[in-house]
Amino acid sequence: MSAMENTRTVPTYRQDSASPEIRQAAYSLVRGQATDPAWVRPALWGLLGSTGLLYLWNLAASGWANAYYSAAVLAGTKNWAAFFFGSLDASNFITVDKAPASLWVMEISARLFGFNAWSVLAPQALEGVATVGIIYLAVRRWFGPAAGLLAGAVVALTPVAGLMFRFNNPDALLVLLITAATYATLRAVENGRTRWLVLAGVLIGVGFLAKELQAFIVIPVLAGVYLFAGPPSIGRRICQVLAAAVAVIVSSGWWIAAVELVPSASRPYIGGSQNNDLISLIFGYNGFGRLTGNESGSIGGFGALGSRWGLTGWNRLFNSQFGGQVSWLLPGALILLGASLLLSFRRPRTNIVRAAFLVWGGSLLLTGAVFSLAQGIIHPYYTVALAPAIGALVGMGGAYLWQRRSELVARLAMGGAVAATVVWSFVLLGRSSTFLPGLGAAVLVAGLVAAALIVGLSNASRKAVLTIAAVGLMAVLAGPAAYTFDTVATAHSGAIPSAGPAIAGGGFPGGGGGGRFVPPGGALGGGFGGGQLGRGPNSAFGGGGGNPGSGGFLDSSRPAADLVSLLEANASRYTWVAATTRANSAAGYELATGDPVMAIGGFNGTDPAPTLAQFQQYVHDGKIHYFVAGGSGPGSASTSSTASQITAWVQQNFTPTAVGGVTVYDLTTSAG
Repeated sequence: MSAMENTRTVPTYRQDSASPEIRQAAYSLVRGQATDPAWVRPALWGLLGSTGLLYLWNLAASGWANAYYSAAVLAGTKNWAAFFFGSLDASNFITVDKAPASLWVMEISARLFGFNAWSVLAPQALEGVATVGIIYLAVRRWFGPAAGLLAGAVVALTPVAGLMFRFNNPDALLVLLITAATYATLRAVENGRTRWLVLAGVLIGVGFLAKELQAFIVIPVLAGVYLFAGPPSIGRRICQVLAAAVAVIVSSGWWIAAVELVPSASRPYIGGSQNNDLISLIFGYNGFGRLTGNESGSIGGFGALGSRWGLTGWNRLFNSQFGGQVSWLLPGALILLGASLLLSFRRPRTNIVRAAFLVWGGSLLLTGAVFSLAQGIIHPYYTVALAPAIGALVGMGGAYLWQRRSELVARLAMGGAVAATVVWSFVLLGRSSTFLPGLGAAVLVAGLVAAALIVGLSNASRKAVLTIAAVGLMAVLAGPAAYTFDTVATAHSGAIPSAGPAIAGGGFPGGGGGGRFVPPGGALGGGFGGGQLGRGPNSAFGGGGGNPGSGGFLDSSRPAADLVSLLEANASRYTWVAATTRANSAAGYELATGDPVMAIGGFNGTDPAPTLAQFQQYVHDGKIHYFVAGGSGPGSASTSSTASQITAWVQQNFTPTAVGGVTVYDLTTSAG
């Protein structure tokens, strides 16, 4: 029986601290195990170092990346209340439409190292390196160092990971925390200690503060596997899971309670809500509305193609919008998962190997199902949450079946996984016909040959076996690696980034237009900020070109120098140097001037904040200097009636002036 199949020694359920084991895990990551072969430590350092280089290289080329969150980081560096609430502006008019944990990390970095593109984006890159390191620990502990290295490499070379770990959306922190929670759960399954399970609950709770209910998707899998495979008695396992649930509630609920207890007049408006209520935002627009499509305050999607945000169904992760982001090794991972569960089916209930496959496989299937069937807002970059599970299954499944290559079932599964992966890679590479046109054929031929040889390698020599394995690995990783390198070499900006090269006809529904997507019929227009959304910094970001303008729904404003000078004049006299419709427009002006700008209507322009009466009072009190027209999205009707009323009132009562290509109204000088 192999080492990974050995049943564990009888555990003792002491309530001592898990911190020594946590320190040992960190030590193992840095120094390795004393019994490791000589190649393990250099290989591990090579993996982490190359991942860090990949994610940090030329990082500032994307400028402020998602200006919406960068503006909030700027606000948090200037005002501690803005830091706590996640306000878009330092004068605390409105928050971003997510909980602020990911902003806190960036804001601490910016406070320590100064506010710049590097200090904003570097935390996400380091979170990516940490995620790869935790995946290595989680797989290496029970499947060996080679499996851990393979799992980490798969995560690092997943295109959407190369995108989101270099971008300032909340997903990077979410993925790190959920990966760590999964590892902590497996440690609890291994030794039955409550503290590991409570740690998993805390990590999930903090993940909630990064991206709200998405962090809770894996809870049924983690809790279910522990209830099934945990070593203590069933009564104790239930109590432990309840303790973990309390940890989730406390670690996520303290911030909710604090915000709810602050009177609405004493805090910023809750961005993304229609009633200034955090609970409705969590469970509505950012919660069950994403599943049902009933998202109050949404702009309404882009077509009736299964949902308002594109086609739904089991194949959604493989379509032209999502496929190139994460699905490269998904078919192979599912084959390895099925075969490994089949071969470990008769193991004892507490077998850690089977539990690992159940945890990672269940997380992949449940999260993938949510993304595939969600009727509401769903963007391709969300799929970065699947990368750790895919990497873990490939590493674990490859190692587990490789040790059983004397069995025909194991060889058929490995060969099938390689063949399915290279065939799918050939299809994905074919969607970008001008991108490395010879790579797809090379991957297909090499992979199919390797797959055939794997099935028949039972009598091959050790040297031949290693050569076949190396060829197979290179074939399955070549496609996603090429996409990842292209992603890293290209600057990204805007609200909906996307990995990989241009995909003709990818379609915008579902958010597939974030990368070098070429929409049918040309640019989208309508205030989206251009036809090739999501790639290339704006001039407002301190890099790249672009024509000055008021921005739009998905891209921030790009103010010209004379407009910036106008807004900066006497800025200290005003609570907000300007007001404009939509958060992305406000974000560009805020980043260019460094001063607070009021985002009327929030991100979508649909939030009923401020009311016309409130805005009129702000103007009367001399708190707003200018109103900058523009900031429309996909049709001005999508903005709230409040935003329309404010715009109409300004146009009727103040004199327009053209500055830097946009229309500006001085709210301190009435037209009358």
